[in-house]
Amino acid sequence: MSLFHLELLPPVERKPDGSLPRMNGRQRQRAVTLIRKLCSACDTGNCLYLDDGEEVPCPQTLSYSVCCKVFRWVLLKDREGQALETELFGKDTMKRCAICGRAFIPGSNRAKYCDGCRAIAQRRQKAEYAKRRRANSRTIEQQSP
Repeated sequence: MSLFHLELLPPVERKPDGSLPRMNGRQRQRAVTLIRKLCSACDTGNCLYLDDGEEVPCPQTLSYSVCCKVFRWVLLKDREGQALETELFGKDTMKRCAICGRAFIPGSNRAKYCDGCRAIAQRRQKAEYAKRRRANSRTIEQQSP
């Protein structure tokens, strides 16, 4: 029993030339990992929606094209799939992390780091600020007689 009806999901959008969006090797690998982890329709690599008495392998795990409605409209909308969705469909809103280079959806126009690197960058910036502040306070103490 699924939480949604497959026929109610919109079709996968196509490029202006009519072709489906394509993934590169790394994106496909991330997509397969996402499907195996989150897809309720994927049972040991077989698609339950396409099962009509015999097992049918999940077409999205075999293809470099985005061809599955569940993958497009459910898994890519999940928090874990948002970065991949941005890479595939939202070129105008995608940013790359200044540390690791992964794509992420920025919360503001000033965002430079993905969720994973934000804490690392903030710790580094605080340490540099504290170091400058200590050095500045030492010079002031040495100058005053």
